Amino acid sequence: MKKKKKTEQPERKRKKKELSSAIIQFLNDNPEKQYNYKQISAAIDVSAEEQRTTLRDVLDKLRDDDLVLETQRGKYKSNNRKPVLEGRFERRSNGKNFFVPNDEGNIIYIPERNSMHAMNGDIVRVQMFAKRKRFEAEGEVIEILKRAEARFVGTLEVQKDFAFLVLDSRILANDIFIPKENLKGGKTGDKVVVEIIEWPAKANNPLGKVLDVLGEAGLNDTEMHAILAQYNLPYIYPENVEKAAEKITAGITPQEIAKREDFRDILTLTIDPSDAKDFDDALSIKQLTPTTWEIGVHIADVTHYVKPDDIIDTEAQKRANSIYLVDRTIPMLPERLSNELCSLRPNEEKLCFSVIFEMNDKGHVLKHRIVKTVINSDLRLSYEEAQSMIETEMGTYSKEIITMNNLAKQLRERRFANGAINFERYEVHFNLDEKGKPLGVYFTESKEANHLIEEFMLLANRTVAEDIGKVDSKKNAKTFVYRIHDLPDPEKLETLNTFIQRFGHRIKITGSNKQIAQSINTLLDSVQNRPEENLVETIAVKTMAKAVYTTKNIGHYGLAFEYYTHFTSPIRRYPDMMVHRLLSAYLDNKKSANQDEIEELCKHCSDMELVATRAERDSIKYKQVEFMSDKIGQVFDGVISGITEWGIYVEINENKCEGMIPIRELDDDFYELDEKNYRLIGRRTRREYRLGQALPIKVMRTNLERKQLDFALAK
Repeated sequence: MKKKKKTEQPERKRKKKELSSAIIQFLNDNPEKQYNYKQISAAIDVSAEEQRTTLRDVLDKLRDDDLVLETQRGKYKSNNRKPVLEGRFERRSNGKNFFVPNDEGNIIYIPERNSMHAMNGDIVRVQMFAKRKRFEAEGEVIEILKRAEARFVGTLEVQKDFAFLVLDSRILANDIFIPKENLKGGKTGDKVVVEIIEWPAKANNPLGKVLDVLGEAGLNDTEMHAILAQYNLPYIYPENVEKAAEKITAGITPQEIAKREDFRDILTLTIDPSDAKDFDDALSIKQLTPTTWEIGVHIADVTHYVKPDDIIDTEAQKRANSIYLVDRTIPMLPERLSNELCSLRPNEEKLCFSVIFEMNDKGHVLKHRIVKTVINSDLRLSYEEAQSMIETEMGTYSKEIITMNNLAKQLRERRFANGAINFERYEVHFNLDEKGKPLGVYFTESKEANHLIEEFMLLANRTVAEDIGKVDSKKNAKTFVYRIHDLPDPEKLETLNTFIQRFGHRIKITGSNKQIAQSINTLLDSVQNRPEENLVETIAVKTMAKAVYTTKNIGHYGLAFEYYTHFTSPIRRYPDMMVHRLLSAYLDNKKSANQDEIEELCKHCSDMELVATRAERDSIKYKQVEFMSDKIGQVFDGVISGITEWGIYVEINENKCEGMIPIRELDDDFYELDEKNYRLIGRRTRREYRLGQALPIKVMRTNLERKQLDFALAK
């Protein structure tokens, strides 16, 4: 009788207690690192799917009991925290305040009674409470270490002897009490900026004083300034900085020209939006042989005029970027510089910092140089005019533009072949009357003319970063500013892949970065014009990390570049000014800059970019609500754009205005949030509302103060 072959032994099933001990031991042995559950599985030899599921449950329990820290969703580290912690206080109007510790551990709930009246953004010291089962981690503010600027925007309600500020935002649950002597001339109905000057321990309301009266609520200028003030962003340019800019000499001396490469006789042009005034980049083209071209990417030499730590530089550094609201630009630099001296206007001699490429007709760079130049732009084109030349092959210099476009197309094709991700969304714009009232909505999409400029700017940015960062393995690269974009979170990719399978799609979640990126591009292409297009694109975008500035290069995943920086927009971005200064110093063989100082500036610029983006979105939201305010009762077709426990967000198809159907309006059942599957589901009827689902809505209410649109289901 033949013996049976010995089968491989199945993995021994370990109890939760044993897994808990193994996890804690592993994380305690590596206290400074964080790991996702797959990495932890591998480290403690858990491979069977059933055991992995148990492992996730154990990790959740350890996190809830504060035995390990979940530093970000799906990533864990050892909990070696002390019972007294320092970090940032985050205030909520519903009293659900939170404390975010410096060690990036779990956020801690701070009841209002234990807040010491700390304000949003204050740096505080918190005493942890003993963890209670089935309750959130709680703490008490015991010291306010550093006050954030406690400024608020709202509308005044003036009584006989005092006034209250009714806030625009929901950061504070209580109105601010303002003694009459602190009104600064404000009256009922005015939008104002108020600073909290005191919050007595036993008082329900903080005391404040008016810093600035923005104007009558509802007026366009008032509301745009209010949005900026709400984020502590500037809405006026300091007069002393503008005066300093006016004193800068406009002329270019022969001595300065002699230091630079002269491109004044080489065909040079700018391509920008039709309403642009600050032209910070230009392209030049010269044919070298029948199959080779010299393409110059010329960038305004802002730092020739703005010196480190002068009054203009200090203001630009604080702002960190220009801000683009619906109806206006809040410039980083005074207009004297941004729209005049540094703007590469046609038929004017301008100083530039340039990257000059020698390219063959296949779009390959044969060699390059980075030099200071002087140019004289021959032509200023809008994107629409350049696009018309590309499409019709007609117009002055159309031959040169078509040549540059052909080179750009080849650069673009190779970039995507190398793993760049193609997230291209339309932009929403408003037709406004002279008072800023929105009369209509229109959308713009990128075409070949946009791609032409984009590809050469990307090429210049990448080349500059490589020149400084890409050094021999035996050398250390000098300190530099990089624009980095981290890899997508593996668990988010896995969630996306699981979700899209219901529509018959798949992506790669393992393999090289290039393979994963190409599979995401294939997905984005395959959902075009399909019912699930909006849904899949929305979730795919959410899997991506946020790009930031740093001195620590890890590459740019979305662009598939190992080295990338921002060099091409110094008129509107402070990091580009930093790059110009560092590059200029290193081309002169100067020593490496102080990394800590540059890193601190990088963080500031990343933070300010995020704040500016929020303000820009708020201005769009305000105009959307204003545009819809005369459409109460009208019915529109829309798509569900967001699912939350308090309601359904719906984006109207024809104008992209987004509003919410409050959960109370869904009165045919009790609906529960299924966060993992992006849906609300009725407990009794099992009716579903899913992200990306088509839904007709009726406009019910508009609230300009809150920038809020309320919808109801159209019957």
